[in-house]
Amino acid sequence: MDASAPPLPQANAAAARAQELLAWYDRNARALPWRVPPHERAAGVVPDPYRVWLSEIMLQQTTVAAVKDYFLAFTAKWPKVTDLANAETDDVMKAWAGLGYYSRARNLKACAEKVAFELDGRFPETEEGLKALPGIGPYTAAAIAAIAFDQRAAVVDGNVERVLSRLHLIEEPLPGAKPAIRAAMDALTPPDRPGDFAQAVMDLGATICTPRRPACALCPWSAPCKGRRQGIAETLPRKAAKAEKPTRRGAAFVMLREGDSALALRKRPPKGLLGGMAEVPGTVWSTDFAEEMALSSAPLKALWHQHLGVATHTFTHFHLEVTVYSATLPAGTPLPEGCWWSVPGDLEGEALPTVMRKIISHARR
Repeated sequence: MDASAPPLPQANAAAARAQELLAWYDRNARALPWRVPPHERAAGVVPDPYRVWLSEIMLQQTTVAAVKDYFLAFTAKWPKVTDLANAETDDVMKAWAGLGYYSRARNLKACAEKVAFELDGRFPETEEGLKALPGIGPYTAAAIAAIAFDQRAAVVDGNVERVLSRLHLIEEPLPGAKPAIRAAMDALTPPDRPGDFAQAVMDLGATICTPRRPACALCPWSAPCKGRRQGIAETLPRKAAKAEKPTRRGAAFVMLREGDSALALRKRPPKGLLGGMAEVPGTVWSTDFAEEMALSSAPLKALWHQHLGVATHTFTHFHLEVTVYSATLPAGTPLPEGCWWSVPGDLEGEALPTVMRKIISHARR
């Protein structure tokens, strides 16, 4: 734009910004397995709401790089929402293992069942209709409505927060800045191609307007970006100081079967942290865990070996340190109720969350 030209009226400026970014997106859109590229969208190819929904659920608090292989595996095994709805819950949990936030997997299955069995396999097209489904909040509803159905919706994820806080110089720390950022995204979102626009802002944040060392010279919004002009783009968005995470501790008991090295597992309760996932038996995790009392909680009497150090993992709200014990049991030893033997060839396919795989790895040192 001509720097000497008079400022555009606000609505016209927003429309110009949107067109600038869409033109950039048409040339630079990331190739993602769940995305219909802009040239195909322009040719009339319609996104599959099932694939859009599945990708958005998987991408919650997870990176694109981590999600790609999971998405391809899910869609190969369950290509339609009806296939996922009819799948065994344990199979879905096994396929999800490693993605984290396991309540998402339980909601994924519940949502698929609702769409398949109550809505004739069709996702609602509106934000309000989508928010009525299990596991779909305001962001996910807006994303599906815009990307799958081309409904005009303000889609705001972490990338969008970063881009717009810099573009508009929104210096209030998150989460307090969220309403202002959403209002800014709403003002910019065009009635034409709102789904492509939402994905364009996300791509801009992921590839150009990055958290560190943003490539401002390559940005289609470089000229109007107030954060760049002030020289503080890299410091935005500001974030309120986070409270220090507590550390919980506990013990885990890795039982191996003599002869074939099968591992004893059990299933966690369906509700709560890691609900429905597989685990090795262990104690509760608490801030006042008494290590000297750990063996009194062992699942059975055995010659337990305590491994040096601890297995560590960090959840959203706390750090975890687990003391690991292992024992080799004679073949034929009865297991505690609810446990089963998983032979080495089957272990990879068990619904083991990352923390449990760390504990098992620690026992093998």
